[in-house]
Formats: sequence, structure tokens, C-alpha cells
Amino acid sequence: MRRIGNGIHLTILLVGAYALIPAQVSNQAHWPQWRGPFFNGMARGDAPTNWSDTSNVKWKTAIPGKGHSTPIVWGDRIFLTTAIPTGKPAPAEPTPSANPPSGGQGEGRRGRGAGGDTGPQAEHKFEVLCIDRKSGKIIWQRTAKIAAPHEGYHRVYGSFASNSPVTDGKHVFAFFGSRGLYAYDFDGKLIWEKDFGVQMKIKLGFGEGTAPLLDGNRLFLVYDHEAGSFMVALDKRNGKELWRVPRDEATSWSTPLAIEHAGRRQVIVAATKKVRSYDPENGKVIWEVAGLGGNVVPVPVYQNGIVYVMSGFRDPRLMAIKLGKEGDLTGTDSILWSQTRGLAYTTSPVLHENRLYFVTDSGLVTALNATTGEPHFAQMRLPKTSNVKASPVGANGKLYLATEDGDVVVFRMGEKFEVIATNTLADQVFIATPVIAGGNLFLRGQNTLFCIGQS
Repeated sequence: MRRIGNGIHLTILLVGAYALIPAQVSNQAHWPQWRGPFFNGMARGDAPTNWSDTSNVKWKTAIPGKGHSTPIVWGDRIFLTTAIPTGKPAPAEPTPSANPPSGGQGEGRRGRGAGGDTGPQAEHKFEVLCIDRKSGKIIWQRTAKIAAPHEGYHRVYGSFASNSPVTDGKHVFAFFGSRGLYAYDFDGKLIWEKDFGVQMKIKLGFGEGTAPLLDGNRLFLVYDHEAGSFMVALDKRNGKELWRVPRDEATSWSTPLAIEHAGRRQVIVAATKKVRSYDPENGKVIWEVAGLGGNVVPVPVYQNGIVYVMSGFRDPRLMAIKLGKEGDLTGTDSILWSQTRGLAYTTSPVLHENRLYFVTDSGLVTALNATTGEPHFAQMRLPKTSNVKASPVGANGKLYLATEDGDVVVFRMGEKFEVIATNTLADQVFIATPVIAGGNLFLRGQNTLFCIGQS
């Protein structure tokens, strides 16, 4: 939202930004999806500023297995996913081909790329957990599927449970990529499940991790990989497939964004070849833009008729795309501005009060004027050198950034770079993004979920 003096105009902008969000989602006790209630990284209400191992930790709960999915919260219930080894070893591999493809390995042969194993993996249980928000007690735990994954994940940053779940306040939808989608009610009863019959081939064995998008009665899933990408829409009530469209894309991890512009609903997906907007009724492309680089991860954000998309790997680019036209918008005046420096690779941005905040994997923080693209500050370093994979989140004028060193750095949101606090939990590594709900901050470490709250 732009900074303007007229309070009436500001009210109109606020209504425009939030009118599409159901009233119950704006409840401070809800964080129903990846990137929060407004899909811009912002929470309602406040969150603690200071904590440590000995102060303001309300509870901590051991989480079995391994998963980097961001938890979601609805009222007094927290939902998250994990993958637990059963102890059964990986299936025997087929004999490698005598003539493997040039420059590669024979099909089925295990090898480590820059990410992880590319062959069959040990058997795992794919689990959904429901946790009491006030006490940290595990209310129920369900095994969605037992399977031996066909390939691995990035050995540092990946997991078999990196896709964050989503909820509508009555059901939780847990997505395990190649292992399918599962709908549970809040008592842990399986309502329906959907197997898409796909074994994704992820670039370099980096692993799967795109969250589902819930919009009204539709669930949208993107399967961007190296062998037949597509997008599919389901009826959330029964799992019925409504439509499926092929996508001319390789591996990407960006979660779709649903918005409404000029009275028309659309679902936007960022990827390497093109950013595309789809009609949620039938999957037809409304508009498209080329120009992002490879390995697209950050989720798009939206305000006042402008969509912001970003990539941070090779040929990085941030683009502000003005909506209103159809067809191929590449190279047109629909691209209001673009940037190529200091961009986020794996983290998603926060958009608030007309400022776009983002952080690089090496911990350089930038805030831009969302209207012009001009920096308020650019590539400012954290108090200590840190790697960052968790996306920033914001609440009550504060930005929270979790690092691999067990720190959460708290910034004052605004036009100046100002660190308020650095909070450390010993021996923790934060890959999952923090969550803010009901005045508490929830941090998922490698094996523990923490609830941070003022004493």
C-alpha cells in the first residue's frame, strides 16, 4: 500500500488488499497456509520481540522424523507434516544399462548430484500431525502413506516432507508431492486421498517442496519437474479432478498465488520460462511473461493491481507486472520495473505498506519501494554472517528472519535498516519458515517445534 496522507484513500487501499480474504482468516489465531493469512508473509496481531533458551519459550515439542514444511495454525490447532524412516532399506536397484546415456547415469543407478541421491530411497512413513497450540501436546498423528521414494533430496536443505499443508478451518490438506494429497478433518479422520500417479524427476535430486494453493472450493497443485510438468485443479470437498493443463517448464518450486483483478479471479505461477496467469475455472492462460531465471522458488506477491515475481539463481530477476492486459506481456509496458541485484534465491518476500522486503541466501536484506523499485536500503548484512533458507515473516511493524545458526533476527519494518533484537536457541537449525498466530511465534527446528510467547 502506498504511503498517502488521505485517510480515506488509505482505507480504500486496505479494503482492496484484504477484501478477498474470508473474515475468519483474519483472526489473529490463524495462519492457514504457506505465507500466512494474506499470502504476503504478514500476520495479524503481534509477536514476541525477545526470547532465549531460558526465557519466553512457552513449550517445545519433539517432532519425529524429518520435515521442513512450514506449520499452519487454525485456532488452537497446529498442523505439520514429517517423514519417518521405517527401518526397511531401499529397494534393490536394477542393473545399470550397459550403454547409459552420454554424460549421465544408467536409469535407476544411484548417484549424488549437487542435491541428493537420484535412485531409490529407504522406506518412510509420511505423517500428518495435529498439535495443541496452547500446550504443545500432540493431539493426533496419522500415517498418510508408507512408501520408498524413487529419489532423494538436497542433503542439507531437503526433506521428504517439505510441502507445507493448508487448511480451510474444517479440513487440513497435506501434500506429499509424488506421494499424493490427503484431506483430513480436524479430528484426524481421512476424508479423501488422491494419487496422481507421478514420480517427479527433480533437477539434481534437490527434492520436492511446492505447497498446494487453496482458493474457495478449489485446490491447485503445480508439478514442475524434468519429465512432464503440469498444473491440476481439484474440488477440495471430494478430491475430484476438475482440470489439468500441461506446462512447458522444468523444475521449479514456487507455490501459486490466487488474486482477483478487475472482477476476475486468476491463479499466477512463477517459473523459469514464463510467469503465467491461469483462469481457475478451466486452466486457460490469461497472460504470460518471460524473463525470470532458473530454479524459481519465491512465491509471487500482489498489491493494487501489480504482481511481483522473483528468481535468484542464474540470471536473477525481480519484475513488477501491472495487470489488465491479456496474452504475452513480455517486453511490454506491463513490466513497470525490474531489478537484478541482491535478489532472493530460496526465500519468499514480504510485501507490506508498499515496501517489498527480501533476503538472499547469504543473509543480505533489501527493502524496495514497491511502486518504483527504488531501494529504501539494499543488501544490508545481518549482525553476524549467516545462511538463510527460511522466508521472512512480519507482524506489528517487525520483520522476523530465522537462520541456519538458530538465530531469529528481528528488524523494524520501514525505510531504514534497524535491527531490534537477535534471539538464539542453542543447537538449532531453522530451515522451515516461522509462523505467527495468536500472539505467539512458532519455530520449527530440525527435530523440535517451539512456541515463543511473552511470559
